[in-house]
Amino acid sequence: MKFSKFTFLILAASISFANLALAADAAIATVNGKPIKQSLYDFIVKDATDHGQKVDDSVHDIIMNKLISSELVYQEAQRIGLDKTPDFLSRQELSSRELLVNTFIQDYLKKNPVSDADVKAAYEKYKTELGDKEYSASHILVGTEAEAKDIIAQLGKGGDFAKIAKDKSKDPGSKDKGGDLGWFSLSGMVKPFADSVSKLQKGSYTQAPVQTQFGWHVIKLVDTRPLVPPPFEKVKDGLQKQLAQRQLEKMLTDLHAKATIVDNSKAAAKK
Repeated sequence: MKFSKFTFLILAASISFANLALAADAAIATVNGKPIKQSLYDFIVKDATDHGQKVDDSVHDIIMNKLISSELVYQEAQRIGLDKTPDFLSRQELSSRELLVNTFIQDYLKKNPVSDADVKAAYEKYKTELGDKEYSASHILVGTEAEAKDIIAQLGKGGDFAKIAKDKSKDPGSKDKGGDLGWFSLSGMVKPFADSVSKLQKGSYTQAPVQTQFGWHVIKLVDTRPLVPPPFEKVKDGLQKQLAQRQLEKMLTDLHAKATIVDNSKAAAKK
């Protein structure tokens, strides 16, 4: 039977690949006759190298000691039957599920990367939302509208804003500072608060209580100044992560929409 040169090359390549596969599964060590796979060692080395670690003889020894010690404990755990307990089996299933989910997410983001154009567009939107002005303001937060109205009345009679804030504000982060919130952009505040601040003149305070989900506010505008947005390179990574997170959320929403889900957990809990 004759083989062409091309056929011979294919056979030779197949044999070489088969040998490589066997080498990858070969035992780099044995513990009580049980093999530690070369592929496990190679994976650890690759992961270390990918994270900038140089794998020299010292690191090699650390990896091997860890693999051998781990195998010894693994065998002992099996000997006493821990691998058959319900708790272990549940944890094993959850760990395997989490590993596969994380692997899928990494693969999804790799196949669906956020483009530079999308990041730059997000930066322009971010600058617009940030605005061109920063605000310095103080506030007094109380639980009821009546309390807020009473504070406004006290201020109208010459009451000291900072003193009232220290005495009555429920905001633990600002009350000891006389209600001072420092400098902020309107985009960082809830809308009712931001809308009220934007209408105030320097040194003035709200003449009516401002309600948010946190309670009732009396707000005083201390000062304003031009806002210079951070440079693109400084916020690029954060914006990229935000866009990637939105992609993942959309993917998960789509999976929910296509799935048939029956949740019996509440009914089961009542039994």
